[in-house]
Formats: sequence, C-alpha cells, structure tokens
Amino acid sequence: MKLECLNCGQTWNWQQFILKCPCGGRLEIKRDVAGLDGERLKEIFRERLRERMSVYASGVWRYKELIFPELPKDRIVTKYEGNTGLYASEPIRKNIGIRGLHFKAQSENPSGSFKDNGMTVAVSHGRHLGYTRFACSSTGNTSASLAMYAAMGESSSFVFVPESGISENKVMQTLAYGAKVIRFDGTYDDGIVFLEQYAKDLGLYVCNSINPFRIAGQKSIIYEAAQYLNWELPDWIIVPGGALSNVTAIGKGLEDLWTLGMIPKCPRIALVQAEGASPFHKMMAAGAEKLRPEPEPQTVASALNIGNPPSWKAARRVLEFCRGVTCSVTDEEILLSKQIIDRSGIGCEPASAASLAGLRKLLAEKVIDKDETALCILTGNLLKDTDVLSKMANPGRAACSSLTVEEIETLL
Repeated sequence: MKLECLNCGQTWNWQQFILKCPCGGRLEIKRDVAGLDGERLKEIFRERLRERMSVYASGVWRYKELIFPELPKDRIVTKYEGNTGLYASEPIRKNIGIRGLHFKAQSENPSGSFKDNGMTVAVSHGRHLGYTRFACSSTGNTSASLAMYAAMGESSSFVFVPESGISENKVMQTLAYGAKVIRFDGTYDDGIVFLEQYAKDLGLYVCNSINPFRIAGQKSIIYEAAQYLNWELPDWIIVPGGALSNVTAIGKGLEDLWTLGMIPKCPRIALVQAEGASPFHKMMAAGAEKLRPEPEPQTVASALNIGNPPSWKAARRVLEFCRGVTCSVTDEEILLSKQIIDRSGIGCEPASAASLAGLRKLLAEKVIDKDETALCILTGNLLKDTDVLSKMANPGRAACSSLTVEEIETLL
C-alpha cells in the first residue's frame, strides 16, 4: 500500500501524510488487490455481516482487506458506520418507467451522510500517525462527520466554513460535536487552498477529499451495495457530484470488485451535478482537457455548491474506466425529485435528490434505457437542510381551532 502522485508517479509510504506532490499533483492510494481471493473475501464479509460488537460490525471496516489492511485494529475510530439501507421503491420505479431501481441511503450513517464512510478511515489514519488536531473546509456534511469522529477519537477539530451558501443545520451539528468553527468570506475552494498551504505549519491533519484515505473509506459504499445485492450490481450507479470524491471512490471500488472477479459485470456510472455548480460536467461535455472553475457556484443543493472540485482528474479517470457519463440538473428538477423521494418514505437532502433528477433526465434523453436497472446513491439526511424543507410547499399541513371530531372530519 502506497501513495502515488496522479501526475508524475512519485510514491510515498502510507505512514506519511502528504496532501499534494511537489509537482502539484493529487495523490491516490495504490494497492495491488489481484493477489487476493475474491471468493474467500465474500465468505469473510458474509461472516462479518453477522457481527454486532467489534470493529468489523462497521460497514466500512468489514472490508478492511480492501480498504486499509495495514492499519492496526486498535487504532480504528468507528461508530459502526455504513450498514445503511438499500431500498427498492416500486412507486418511484413505475413513475419513471425503469425496469429496476434501488436507493442506497448513505443518509442513514451516524452523522447523517456518506462522509462517515471515508472519515472513519481518515481520522483513524491520523490518530495512528499521532495527530490530535483535525481540520477541513466544508459546506456542511464533511464538517459534521469530522467533528463527530474527532470527538470519538478524543481529539480536536477545526472547521473552515463559508459565510454563505451552506446549511446552518450542518453547522449547528458540527458545533454540537465540539468543533471550533471558523467562518470566512469566500467559498469551500478558498478553504481548501488555505489548508493546503498552512495545515502542516499548524499541525493539522486535513480530512477533506484531497486526503486519499477519505477516498479509500468511501469505496465501502459500493462494496456494501454489492454484498446486499448478492454481488450482482445494476447496470448504472447514479452519483451526485460536488467535490467529486464519492464518484472517485465508487469507481475505484468497482475496479477492485471487477479485478477480483467478485462481480460478473462492471456497472456504468452517471455523475450528476447541479446546473449552477457544474464545472466538471461542462468540461466533460465540451471534451476539454482541463476543468475551468466556477468562481461563484450557486445551487439550492448546498452540498453540491463547489466550483473547483479537487478530485476532478481522478473522477475523469473513473468515468473512463466505467464508461461513465455526466449531466447537470436544475434546482427545480432537484427539488421535484426530493419531493418524490421524501414522499416515498425514504427521504433525503437536496444534494441526494440530484441522483434521481439525473436518472430522470438521462432516461428522457435515452442515454439510459428503460429496460436497464439503476442504483441511486442518497448522500445526506432529510434533516440536513431544513431551510429548504420550510420553503417547499406542504399541502399536508392543516390547522384547527379545537380538537373536536366534527372539525377534524373536515380536514381528513
């Protein structure tokens, strides 16, 4: 297991913590899984699925051999993350007219988002290296997850949060876990630049998606979905994209499963961005070589409000491997899809609903065939952004002057 620069190929030992290569390139974890026995791993994972009170009860660390085999078990900080629901909503499937549809509700993680899958690995790695001060730039979900795991690991957390364009619910959750929240004028991207420049001098272990150990943990999302589906994944995996860490991780996870022969086919990936924050989609649609950052991203889906996604090169490589596609959806399409998911009883934050909005759009454009099957990743909890909920129409709300049978009957 080693760290390798995506640009120049320079490598480092995994026990070093480096955010960026001297050449400016991003790092990723490289490990040859070809020597592992895929069928034997299936047996191990099946046995661990029954465990309740060990690190392997985690829906991340259950797959330790594929994520971080070198890390000592006693250095793991876990809250039994993962183990999230996989739902098949027949009304939604019929409504959009696709042959098969599932939702992976990463919103059911301990802090309420998919970030937990990667954060448990990043914080565990940092603790193993002796760090006690953890930091991130965040639009909300990352900060809440980091604050929770830092507290579990008896460490401090420092969170850089833009002054606007975020959910205050997520900030309050972060504060509740004991983080020091630093508000600043600017964007998520400005916070990343600051941490890249000064984290080392400040003694901070950075837990954003520029940390390759975050990506390693998030691979477990697709491992778990595959295990739940008896190792036969749908034709398409639909993923919302902001910083692009999740699509990168899911793609790397698929590559692992395919290499080991644990799945009979490799699904295609559809990456969905919000129209007001879609620099990656614009680059892919134009066939451009470089991403042009969006200096003022704007979308109701605050978790997608990122104009310069740090993982764009890795995400492009993943889409090439998975024969992936991209699209962008409007805020109106996101909110309509959110309403559909909420009223199915599953529920999600706006960024999550971009997956269903993207699927609906790709079906209409015949990029995805109605005879195919799809898995939508839901990234954040329904209560992550109540400002949006309060602004959405609620026809179920009613008032009465007194609790009498006659008056209530008029409302039923």
